[in-house]
Amino acid sequence: MGFIFSKHMNENMKQQQEFMLMNSRLQLERQLTMQNEMRERQMAMQIAGTRELLKYFGAFFGIAAVGLTAGAIKRKQPGLFLPVIPLSFILAYQYDMGYGTLLQRMKGEAENILDTEDNKLQLPRGMITFETVEQSRKARSKFFVEK
Repeated sequence: MGFIFSKHMNENMKQQQEFMLMNSRLQLERQLTMQNEMRERQMAMQIAGTRELLKYFGAFFGIAAVGLTAGAIKRKQPGLFLPVIPLSFILAYQYDMGYGTLLQRMKGEAENILDTEDNKLQLPRGMITFETVEQSRKARSKFFVEK
């Protein structure tokens, strides 16, 4: 009688463990999906901000380029035109970031770094573990009493 009861309990325990495993996998998948969704929204906001900045900077660049060119021609001083050169690089960068392929190139370079230069990504003292966090917490805690 006891054997039958314990066999039934073992089956229930095994089913419960399988359910818990499936539930934890589902929870992890939901967390990963949520994190990716948040990352995508943040990237969309960054791109939208870059595009908005490009509008203002483009207007500034246009006015500055016309004004500096007119001033250089009127005063016959070509040096007045020099600030347009670095401003054009900034404008090109902002355009590439907002509408061009800069983000794809950055992503490719990041993948290359992850694949070939992973030693540059290591944290000092290695990966953070539960033990190191607890050790640091205990060292800083004024209320911790060692048992």
